[in-house]
Amino acid sequence: MSHSAIAKVSVAVPVTNDSSVKGSAFKTYSVSFGSKTWAPAYTLDLKAKNLRLRKQSVLCMSVQQATTPKIPVSPLEFEDAKEPPLHLYKNKEPYTGTIVSVERLVGPKAPGETCHIVIDHGGNVPYWEGQSYGIIPPGENPKKPGSPHNVRLYSIASTRYGDYFDGKTATLCVRRAVYYDPETGKEDPAKKGVCSNFLCDSKPGDKVQITGPSGKVMLLPEDPNATHIMIATGTGVAPFRGYLRRMFMEDVPTFKFKGLSWLFLGVANTDSLLYDDEFTKYLKDYPENFRYDTALSREQQNKKGGKMYVQDKIEEYSDEIFKMLDNGAHIYFCGLKGMMPGIQDTLKRVAEERGESWDEKLSQLKKNKQWHVEVY
Repeated sequence: MSHSAIAKVSVAVPVTNDSSVKGSAFKTYSVSFGSKTWAPAYTLDLKAKNLRLRKQSVLCMSVQQATTPKIPVSPLEFEDAKEPPLHLYKNKEPYTGTIVSVERLVGPKAPGETCHIVIDHGGNVPYWEGQSYGIIPPGENPKKPGSPHNVRLYSIASTRYGDYFDGKTATLCVRRAVYYDPETGKEDPAKKGVCSNFLCDSKPGDKVQITGPSGKVMLLPEDPNATHIMIATGTGVAPFRGYLRRMFMEDVPTFKFKGLSWLFLGVANTDSLLYDDEFTKYLKDYPENFRYDTALSREQQNKKGGKMYVQDKIEEYSDEIFKMLDNGAHIYFCGLKGMMPGIQDTLKRVAEERGESWDEKLSQLKKNKQWHVEVY
């Protein structure tokens, strides 16, 4: 991907023959990149004097944003805090944010739907990379009539400056939860995930109840020379997108990353890859500081001929990973809790093959604060 090719992306051509938006406050733009054209969605323009909707492709935007030189961010006062913000808004008094945009992130052959959701918090619910927001979906809790729904936690997928680099938005990466009856094979709408469907169905301008931010276990150590090994399944890539944008996309005067980040991402197939454009761009621009490996369970086989899961990739590189851990690397896991037993079994087997006790090693990693797990 050449720099000259990327320069062409930034040109958006107004479409004037769209009868559905002609003469209205809506503006449409079509954006193409090489041989690809992204179908954009309407987004809320929060900087306009009167709120208007604009059309923009977040996938295309991510390619633009990943170009070097790095992008200036504000307000830089965000760097002054010594401790992360925690629980600024509680369940009983949530903050009301506004949906800016909702984009489908995955291709047509991906099982299920994953959405990239940008929420405007007006700078009132600041957070650090690796933290989570709580979302309270509208309606009442069926188990407690008259009470609101329980809060659902979502890892934030942006840096503290947000996708617009102004400190006023946060991004969530949400997979729509649907339930299929095992006997009929048909979808049962009565059992669908209340919050994920609310978020994926929301439109620009819709209001959303936010709590938090919460969480300290996944905070990114500020050592600019550290080694970070990040292991994600599916939407568990969310906090790592935030880390990597901070390291490789944003111009933060007080944080110049010179270490190594290594991302392992496990998904079903190529169409299920999340933020792949951003990650492959970092690989091209920062080959000394970034590594990126994917495990595509429905397209690749492990060395035994079975499906390729993220733990198989870990085993493939286990010598390097263990040496990095011995030298102080941080290792992070984020995704469905079902990912951990397989990974732990693999790490234990590798440790034993190396003549080490995994239980002792794990205990030491936790004691040294090198071990970070957030599963759901």
